[in-house]
Amino acid sequence: MTDKTYNSPNYRPLYDQIKVLLTQSLIGGEWRPGEMIPSEIDLAARYKVSQGTVRKAIDSLAGENILIRRQGKGTFVATHNEEGIKLRFLRLTAVDGHKEALQNELISCSKTKADNRLAKILELKAGAALIDVKRLLTFSGRPLIYDHIIVPAAPFKGLNSTRIEENNGSMYGMYETEYGIRMIRAEERLIAVAATGEVAKALNLKLGTPLLSIERVSYTYGDKPMEWRLGLCLTDDHHYMNELE
Repeated sequence: MTDKTYNSPNYRPLYDQIKVLLTQSLIGGEWRPGEMIPSEIDLAARYKVSQGTVRKAIDSLAGENILIRRQGKGTFVATHNEEGIKLRFLRLTAVDGHKEALQNELISCSKTKADNRLAKILELKAGAALIDVKRLLTFSGRPLIYDHIIVPAAPFKGLNSTRIEENNGSMYGMYETEYGIRMIRAEERLIAVAATGEVAKALNLKLGTPLLSIERVSYTYGDKPMEWRLGLCLTDDHHYMNELE
């Protein structure tokens, strides 16, 4: 592989080809979350391309929070156990912006089967075994999010209430540490809904109280969907915040 320019309609820029090769190494477990990857010089020699091409590929992966550059130390595989990343999919914040103690309370963890909708979302066969988790997220002791999580049972064999509680409810950290599955991106859909019986009771609300519904599908390497999640959020003194570039 050398640094050349092609005019083929199917041509991918060389740095993008290197990005694919790096991602394949991550999928294969060559470099685990939290580990340092080889230097740009070593990777350039490995792939027989320029150091600049490798740097551009790494920059792209760093921009997607897959890799993290550390000044003077090297480039590392991002991990959900890292302080700045563990909550990067959680966008609910206090209106005044103050930091809050986040805790979670497990409601249930059970087995179920995929209906047609979930099977399509998670790219499974209808009837495939699933693990269904419900929990309550509290901000400074106040319940604000009813969290409903569903994952395919096969890649998360042995996932149960005990494991969730042993990991203090850090789902993405547990996926990564115990199952080798790292969520690298998510798609969300937001709508306004009214609190129903089970949810209203868990959040200590009146029936019909307005809530923000956040439906999320999280993906691992290779754009494989691995988790469906529905967060029903109380937003009387909190709001959903996202930074756009």
